[in-house]
Amino acid sequence: MHLAEILNAINEWALDIISTVGYPGLGLVMFLENVFPPIPSELVLPLAGWLTLDADTGFTLLGVTIVGAIGSVAGAFFFYGLGKWFDESRVRFLLRRFGKWFLLSEDDFDMALSWFEKYDEYVIFFGRMVPIVRSLISVPAGLASMHVGKFTLYTAIGTALWSFLLAYAGRMLGAQWSLVSDFIDRYEHVVIIIVLLAGAYFVIDRVRKLSSDKSKGSNEPTAPVQTDSDLD
Repeated sequence: MHLAEILNAINEWALDIISTVGYPGLGLVMFLENVFPPIPSELVLPLAGWLTLDADTGFTLLGVTIVGAIGSVAGAFFFYGLGKWFDESRVRFLLRRFGKWFLLSEDDFDMALSWFEKYDEYVIFFGRMVPIVRSLISVPAGLASMHVGKFTLYTAIGTALWSFLLAYAGRMLGAQWSLVSDFIDRYEHVVIIIVLLAGAYFVIDRVRKLSSDKSKGSNEPTAPVQTDSDLD
């Protein structure tokens, strides 16, 4: 069996388990999607969005968003743990040894390291919307010992936004939900540019707000200090 046939079988299994098991299946698939990137959320979440049109499935946009985020956060901690408990050389060894089974390479890892170095911890938020990067970006966060609370928050917000957007697109397209994946595959570079611009705006806006808060604090008048002569 060729690799393409294996991947198609995996994708069919993922779609089938969501359709039959419901939310637990969606959470499991979203967890595996982060650990095993060949399972595309661009295919999984639009299907879940389409299923929200059928009340008998029990799916809602809010439910899909929450469960999708929970599964993704759990999967993100797999790679965060690799970075936290293994040094960079060991991570590279694992990628060279087993990366082909996950369709991951050292080049993908280098890209994740570059993104983390360039955009700092904020990339954990907007990087969740970029294929491949959304999985491996957790490794540099672990290597840098990023605060677990901040890592969880940024990951949850980023994956929740991504889950909602894809599910909403699937709901709007109805039976043609698979067009979402086709569109992202065709215009992947455009999607990445949009995400990068949004991420850059987020970082710049955040820095401006922090700088503004600091300047306000430094300009606040201080109370005069009383001396003994003032008390006489």
